[in-house]
Amino acid sequence: MRQVRDTVDLATDDVDLKFKIIQEALAFLAENFDENLQSNSTGTRIQQYIKKETGCEDPYKLEKIESNRIALDVLPKVREILKEDDSLETFVKIAIVGNIIDFGAYGLDADWEAMINEGLKKDLVINDIESFENALNKYDEVLYLVDNTGEIVFDKLLIEKIKSYGVNVTVAVKEKPILNDACMKEALEAGLDEVADIISTGVDSVGIVESMVSDEFLEYFKNSPFIISKGMGNYEGITEMDLEGQDVFVLLATKCPAISNHVGVDVGSHILHKLS
Repeated sequence: MRQVRDTVDLATDDVDLKFKIIQEALAFLAENFDENLQSNSTGTRIQQYIKKETGCEDPYKLEKIESNRIALDVLPKVREILKEDDSLETFVKIAIVGNIIDFGAYGLDADWEAMINEGLKKDLVINDIESFENALNKYDEVLYLVDNTGEIVFDKLLIEKIKSYGVNVTVAVKEKPILNDACMKEALEAGLDEVADIISTGVDSVGIVESMVSDEFLEYFKNSPFIISKGMGNYEGITEMDLEGQDVFVLLATKCPAISNHVGVDVGSHILHKLS
């Protein structure tokens, strides 16, 4: 509920409206909560409801601008690291460190510089780098599901490294604002169009929700033999999809007990994990 509270706080100053929205969100959860509840779908409906009721289409607009600033401030240090070690694994680690920049997970007052500096020192708890490099040598195309604004600055570095293997990259962004996720606007501002084709999922969903994405995107996803998925929201969505016959790699920092337990690692772990 902290994510709901933060979003409401950003979307409106009307105290009565805040209480109304939070009460409605709690009532929705009470009515629909069971073991089959799909977290991404539920989160999406609540976030869409907040936007509708407040009339605020992009509650995290200022936080997304701040996310890019944070990433760009750290970029010189990251480039120095890459001068010393430009291995594929280092690029992967840096892309995962970007996943830390998440106001939805850590609130609005986190010490981002300290968290990123600490993250840059971490090893991968799950490290399927050999399988990942094999996939880069096997395929000509990859679908890259980006996550948050800010971290896409570091995704760009990894995409450039991927392209050195002769792999063309297609990046998938959200159709409209949802939390601090990257949309077309933020992708263009980060220069992702300089290194990849960019497509939309067709919806403003939390992560990937198979029942909500556009038919066009779903067909593209299903026909992509090689997929890279960033972040917890995308992880939650794709692990509920049939991935048979696809090489799917997830890159993320585990920022909550639920995902950490599902993966089988401690909270705060950084992982490169081959799902299938």
